Amino acid sequence: MKIKSAFFCQNCGYESAKWTGKCPSCNQWNTFVEEKIQKDVPLRNQSWQTEKENGRNNIVNLSEVSAVEEERLLTPDVELNRVLGGGIVPGSLVLVGGEPGIGKSTLFLQNALQLKNITTLYVSGEESATQVKMRADRLQATNDQFYLLTETNTQTIFQEIKKLRPQLVVIDSIQTLQSPFIESAPGSVSQIRETAAEMQRFAKESHVPVFLIGHITKDGSIAGPKILEHMVDTVLQFEGDQHYAYRILRTIKNRFGSTAELGIYEMTGTGLRQVTNPSEILISQREDLLSGVAIASTMEGMRPMLIEVQALVTQSVYGTPQRTVTGFDLRRLQLLLAVLEKRGGFHFGVKDVFLNIAGGIRAEDPAIDLAVLCALLSSYEDIAIANKICFAGEVGLSGEIRAVNRIEQRIAEAEKLGFEKIFVSRYNKKGADFSKFNIEVIPVGRVDEVYSRLF
Repeated sequence: MKIKSAFFCQNCGYESAKWTGKCPSCNQWNTFVEEKIQKDVPLRNQSWQTEKENGRNNIVNLSEVSAVEEERLLTPDVELNRVLGGGIVPGSLVLVGGEPGIGKSTLFLQNALQLKNITTLYVSGEESATQVKMRADRLQATNDQFYLLTETNTQTIFQEIKKLRPQLVVIDSIQTLQSPFIESAPGSVSQIRETAAEMQRFAKESHVPVFLIGHITKDGSIAGPKILEHMVDTVLQFEGDQHYAYRILRTIKNRFGSTAELGIYEMTGTGLRQVTNPSEILISQREDLLSGVAIASTMEGMRPMLIEVQALVTQSVYGTPQRTVTGFDLRRLQLLLAVLEKRGGFHFGVKDVFLNIAGGIRAEDPAIDLAVLCALLSSYEDIAIANKICFAGEVGLSGEIRAVNRIEQRIAEAEKLGFEKIFVSRYNKKGADFSKFNIEVIPVGRVDEVYSRLF
């Protein structure tokens, strides 16, 4: 067996025969680390091999391939089913990343315990069996078909898999696994690449779905080489703020469904609770009318929801006015303030402006521009906007209210939550039928028209 060492970029996984100061692939400095690798591993020594009927793959014409809809495994978690595109696909390899302590292990331990008729193997490389048992007791869930293995060697894991023949495998986490065919330490680029390739071969040949829980780097990307995300079928990002109870499961890549779906959870003492109506938790139930608050009808992926936009405009004490935002793009706020200055004649240049998206979420939908603008005007004039009014529209540089997509879904969500009026762009009237809604739809075309109707 030929053993040699190579240098790997810890940022992108680029391999080099010698040390280099700057990575030629990702242009990062001082990221190369030497790792011992083992080359020329015989095929018979690979970790997972099954006998194939014909021994090889034959060339076929595309028209001869039958397009059969995959039978998906439905979990009791409706949010997870939605994010995966309708359920778990047999033989799929799913990678899940997120901040430490955000709830990745809790989410998949909870789902595995709820699958009563599915034999599940949970492989833990980071926690002992006692720690996993303590978490399961806290979740208050039991399952006779749930099996636990605390192991990091892939050969031992596959030996146990052949004995148990599970229908679902969860690996926590991929960074702790190590293959005996690679000399480097667990978590290194070559180890992550090799162990993920072994899990991929197992999933495709046995048609058993595998979930890989992964770490992330300080900039939020999944740790390890970029090829890891290319190898798997689905990449999920579990995100949220440690100071808030709400978590969002977002799809980054999905070969079996849309990447526009997301699931919302609430972290409780007994695990993660599915949030079927996120609009109710993102809008504060206030009794008194307060200035500077506007409700926006937004879309997160394919899912409509209403969020609360809070603005505070005060006289600037210092020479340079402050612009502080939470959950919104600062440059977008500056653009809206410039529109109000130029097209509306409001003097925001001598005002401090603070903007917050309630609930701890980050909104990037341009359709919330109109709600942000109205919240700013409400705080500027110190006049409250009525509770039963919401907004959906993009603001252009010339002060016009531009049309947004999926306007009917936004209106339907506002109507379902009991809103009486919704301000939309008049240009949305061309492709939508507003007469079928009971809510009053108010089409507007310019910023000054919105101001005259509200204040």
